[in-house]
Amino acid sequence: MSLTVEQVKARNQELIKEVLEVYPEKTAKRRAKHLNVYEEGKTDCNVKSNIKSIPGVMTIRGCAYAGSKGVVWGPIKDMIHISHGPVGCGQYSWAARRNYYIGTTGIDTFVTMQFTSDFQEKDIVFGGDKKLEKIMDEIQDLFPLNKGITVQSECPIGLIGDDIEAVSKKKSKEYGGKTIVPVRCEGFRGVSQSLGHHIANDAVRDWVFDKSDDKHPEFVGSPYDVAIIGDYNIGGDAWASRILLEEMGLRVIAQWSGDGSIAELENTPKAKLNVLHCYRSMNYISRHMEEKYGIPWVEYNFFGPSKIEASLREIASHFDDKIKEGAEKVIAKYKPMMQAVIDKYKPRLEGKTVMLFVGGLRPRHVIGAYEDLGMVVVGTGYEFGHNDDYQRTTHYVKDGTLIYDDVTGYEFEKFVEKVQPDLVGSGIKEKYVFQKMGVPFRQMHSWDYSGPYHGYDGFAIFARDMDMAINNPIWGLTKTPWAA
Repeated sequence: MSLTVEQVKARNQELIKEVLEVYPEKTAKRRAKHLNVYEEGKTDCNVKSNIKSIPGVMTIRGCAYAGSKGVVWGPIKDMIHISHGPVGCGQYSWAARRNYYIGTTGIDTFVTMQFTSDFQEKDIVFGGDKKLEKIMDEIQDLFPLNKGITVQSECPIGLIGDDIEAVSKKKSKEYGGKTIVPVRCEGFRGVSQSLGHHIANDAVRDWVFDKSDDKHPEFVGSPYDVAIIGDYNIGGDAWASRILLEEMGLRVIAQWSGDGSIAELENTPKAKLNVLHCYRSMNYISRHMEEKYGIPWVEYNFFGPSKIEASLREIASHFDDKIKEGAEKVIAKYKPMMQAVIDKYKPRLEGKTVMLFVGGLRPRHVIGAYEDLGMVVVGTGYEFGHNDDYQRTTHYVKDGTLIYDDVTGYEFEKFVEKVQPDLVGSGIKEKYVFQKMGVPFRQMHSWDYSGPYHGYDGFAIFARDMDMAINNPIWGLTKTPWAA
């Protein structure tokens, strides 16, 4: 028998009390501020966020270095990104997420290559400035077609005081004005990778925008120039989004930062509108461009046909009738295709419940795509969200939804055990825990090696993947712990 909304609220409130009981009193009091049940009509989820995680309580967060190197700068394809410090931070230096790009790796694109200063004990004692200079010289010899270098500083760099700014300025001058960007993204800064996004945005402002006034005189603008901001082209997401923007008559002059280049970054202040997908990672630079260059920005959501339709119209509202008509043509073109996808998968997925715990924009943006398939999101939360993320979430969630910020491993497992959703969508660290519990799971950070999920093309793949996860016959061969 299905529960009423009031019964769901009461169950979720009781569940929060239950998970808090295992903590010491002080820890329980602090964690209680991060857990809540959403009440319809409220303009906030009423949870604390962007607060330092409690030592000893497992967190899924990353660090500031991960936010800069792994998210903002790393996907810029024609620059070389040096992980400056010990090789141990190689989670984000050996490779990247599935940030697809066009180019020849090692020639004019370097996203999946590792460049590290590989700090040893002597470098900690005597400093790494000379080593950094040597690495840059080697890069120039080995990869002469690179268009720039960034220095992504790891924790020891801030602790020992390496002057990466002085080295960058010196080498930029030696190399004829090449863009070299020092990024003070030491992992210990801030409470999560979120500050790394902000630091990376500020580095773009100070070391790219402020030095690019006389670059690219050949660029000729148009009234319909837009820049895609905060799309990292995971599995081809930015390409799927770009198709729709160009079909409606706009010209995409930059992608930030998936399949993006330093030239695109430099030309972005010439755009007529910035379209922002990942608010958490790129709202800082969007606000800066609005203040300094007068470029308006608009958030958009390209997950699922309902949100795509609304977003296309919102973007078109900033342009003339030609673009507005173009948006309607795009919507009309894809509507029967999307209806065919819904007709195929909705009967298999309708009424299925989902619990989410992801980073960036996904805890709210993907809700519409699930709802297009008749599914219900019963719990959601952010790894490193801020208060404004949770305010935006109120536009997506339903009354009684369980909300959890920086949820601990214990809390998440207990929530799933009690709520018993049909699907969990989270990250790689949680994937195998829940699969071993017999719960269908999709890795919603990088689409579980699938994608794209953005755009109309992506929705067809999204629907297929959710059906494949939930209705896989393998789940009939295993039992969840609470059913054993």
